[in-house]
Amino acid sequence: MLENSLDASSSFIQVSVKAGGLKLIQIQDNGCGIQKDDMPLLCERFTTSKLEKFEDLSNMLTYGFRGEALASITHVAHVLVTTRTADSKCAYKAAYRDGKIVAANPGQAAEARPCAGNHGTLISVEDLFYNMPSRKKALKSPSEEYSRIADVMNKYAIHNAGVAVTLKKHGEAMADLKTTPAATVIDNISTVYGPSVARELLFLSCEDAKLGFKMSGYISNANYSVKKLNFILFINHRLVDSANIRKSLESVYTNYLPKNSHPFIYMSIEITPSSVDVNVHPTKHEVFFLHEDLIIEALQKCLEDKLLGCNSSRTYYTQALLPTHITSASSDIVNSNKKSTVSGDKSQYAYQMVRTDCREMKLDAFLRPSSLEPTQRKSVSDDPANQNSPTEMDTSGCTPAENEGLSAKRPREVDKLQGHASVDHVNMKKRRRHKPVHLTSILYLQQRIKDHQHTELIELFRNYKFVGCVDQTRALVQYSTKLYLIDVSRVSKELFYQLLIYDFANFGILKLSTGAPITDLSLMILNNPESGWTEDDGSKETLAKYIEEFLTSKAEMLKDYYSLEINEAGEMLSLPLLLDSYTPNLDNLPRLLLKLATEVSWDAEQECFESFSRELSSFYAVQYDPYLVDSSNNDVSNTQSDQESLQKHKPWRWITEHVIFPAFRTELIPPRQMAEDGSVLQIADLHDLYKVFERC
Repeated sequence: MLENSLDASSSFIQVSVKAGGLKLIQIQDNGCGIQKDDMPLLCERFTTSKLEKFEDLSNMLTYGFRGEALASITHVAHVLVTTRTADSKCAYKAAYRDGKIVAANPGQAAEARPCAGNHGTLISVEDLFYNMPSRKKALKSPSEEYSRIADVMNKYAIHNAGVAVTLKKHGEAMADLKTTPAATVIDNISTVYGPSVARELLFLSCEDAKLGFKMSGYISNANYSVKKLNFILFINHRLVDSANIRKSLESVYTNYLPKNSHPFIYMSIEITPSSVDVNVHPTKHEVFFLHEDLIIEALQKCLEDKLLGCNSSRTYYTQALLPTHITSASSDIVNSNKKSTVSGDKSQYAYQMVRTDCREMKLDAFLRPSSLEPTQRKSVSDDPANQNSPTEMDTSGCTPAENEGLSAKRPREVDKLQGHASVDHVNMKKRRRHKPVHLTSILYLQQRIKDHQHTELIELFRNYKFVGCVDQTRALVQYSTKLYLIDVSRVSKELFYQLLIYDFANFGILKLSTGAPITDLSLMILNNPESGWTEDDGSKETLAKYIEEFLTSKAEMLKDYYSLEINEAGEMLSLPLLLDSYTPNLDNLPRLLLKLATEVSWDAEQECFESFSRELSSFYAVQYDPYLVDSSNNDVSNTQSDQESLQKHKPWRWITEHVIFPAFRTELIPPRQMAEDGSVLQIADLHDLYKVFERC
């Protein structure tokens, strides 16, 4: 009946089933319908409208052509047909039994009666096998019979993209299968089997004019495997099964999939109708065709070439964080030890073993230089003025005895306007909370950070194992049996914001060796196109002077709350020290001054502290800088000892691993949004990796 609806050029087919089809099977379509004159012969045996002449038997392109389906059903069930053609003014309804049209109700004539109805045909089959108790008992349970119906509907829905197919249980509003006319084959596969299959599919096609066949379809790549084979085969648009084709195609996958794993295969093969015998099986479930061995060999070769081609590259899908709860790495280690002790490692699988300990420390963590140069840049100019103009650096803070004069080469113009800063090597824990804060706005911002924390991410950052740096703004860490990619720039921005909120009015001092003139720095950023300055904003000199005067008017508050000192001459003298051994990129200082003057909400207290801290945290956040010296490419003379090299250079890799990430572990309270914005991406799982390498 489903095939008859497809033969009728239907674009919508709806099937309703009750009690697994035993009580009711109802199929409705919007096809061409049945003429009223044909209705008395509709269910007669050997009656069909698919053949016009005898020669059509050797060139079959339709489904039902033997006139047996409806005739057989009327002998074991009550059949009611309602149909309407496009040129008919009304629909006609007729009841059938034993192949003959009968009266729908006692006292009525045995003929098709006019009624209201939509274009197309509606066939209702009720009380299946009502007159054959033994056959009815041989059926499975209603749920199992319904699953078989659903399986057939799913496969036809995949093949007939462009036809809206709906399957539901009678009386229920929700459909178990629903496709749309605009859906593609991949869309329907995703609807039936899930997106995990659809995104691993490869399009496959081949054609051989000599053998008279062409094939198209979708197969799963080497990354996908299931315990049961999903094999969908259509030959000349008829759902069939071919053991020879199935076995030959699956044998190709044995070289790519783990043992006892199977692929997904959907194929549509079109063979010259004269070469196909569709009348060899009572249910037309199997067909025979000429040159079967040669066609199967061609299909195997096409599949092999496709799998070899896709094996050269792989696509990895990432997610911000696993949806399941993250277990503690330390607890995994303890639990694994307990299991190995009690059960002798019988219950501990290799992919569950955590082989690292977050408490371990690397040797280079103890090689902390006695004096660290805050920034290192490679000189890009051969100008002697740049190479021979060292800038002194001073510190002012808790331990003046540590102040040392160092020199650095700064090739860019900003070095002429601002001095370097050095940091106080003082434990921040000892420096905190010596000045209590009672401002309601700050207490509210602190509480909001706690309220928006992400519990699983806190576990990750407290118990991670640092793996290494990918580049200046990305790093890899291991937590439990999973590998994560951390966006250091985003996470450090949140870290410095929280430090600014929790250490409010308790910062150390990062003092510039020479005062940085705010007017000159403002002019520098206004001359940069990224500032967004236009002539409508006024002259650059006027704006630069306004920025200086505005920030100078806030100097007392900035010094008291943020250790940001500005003198009466409009020069910035110091910045807050947020992390020991860490200095922000001072080349971004002009941009910071512009942001503080234009982006901070100075009118309201809470908004002022929050926006100011956000802008300052953006300035302190780790950013990509092409001038930073890489740990693998230090420009140090080979005649110097390793210790001297370490004392004069502080590579960004060392800062990331031994300054930034330890602060993540002890200071950061990850917010919920960090699990969604790509700050933390899981890129590998030991369990999944074992699945991949099992095939090797």
